[in-house]
Amino acid sequence: MALKDSTMLPLGTSLPHFELPDVGTGHVISPESFAGKPAILVMCICRHCPYVVHVQEELAKLGRDYQKKNVGIVAISSNDVKNYPQDSPARLKEMAEKLDFRFPYCYDESQEVAKALTAACTPDFFVFNEERKLVYRGQLDDSRPGNGKPVTGRDLRTALEAVLDGKPVSVEQKPSAGCNIKWKTGNEPDY
Repeated sequence: MALKDSTMLPLGTSLPHFELPDVGTGHVISPESFAGKPAILVMCICRHCPYVVHVQEELAKLGRDYQKKNVGIVAISSNDVKNYPQDSPARLKEMAEKLDFRFPYCYDESQEVAKALTAACTPDFFVFNEERKLVYRGQLDDSRPGNGKPVTGRDLRTALEAVLDGKPVSVEQKPSAGCNIKWKTGNEPDY
């Protein structure tokens, strides 16, 4: 496990196009799946990372809370399943069912979506507004495994509420931190 901070993709970046299978239903999920939603939250997560395990209940709670508020949410795992079989689509489906995720959980086999987002760690969070421009990237909150701070989702929730209220999201944003994305050999990005 190598601790890695998020790259902090420039604010205003457009949501990249993707077409990924939902591990639960097999349906293909794309940005068009969230047409009419005022915001889209993209969460780069996986099953085995202790940083994700630390916040997974809050991720499920975010799904329940923001489904009611018409936010589009998608979780994406891009890890190399050859070397990390615990992050295979079947295992991701088990995680989603156990935690009762109310959002699609997709597998990015090519790792191209992670690269388009410059995702570097799990968890890594990205909020896009109604124009599908990036308004938030960074941490869920200040909690990390072992630091004793409660998992609240404060930073991410504050950003989502600002978008829903039609207010600007503060540009003071802290990077997320977690396990590095497990890149396939020879597929590592240069960031």
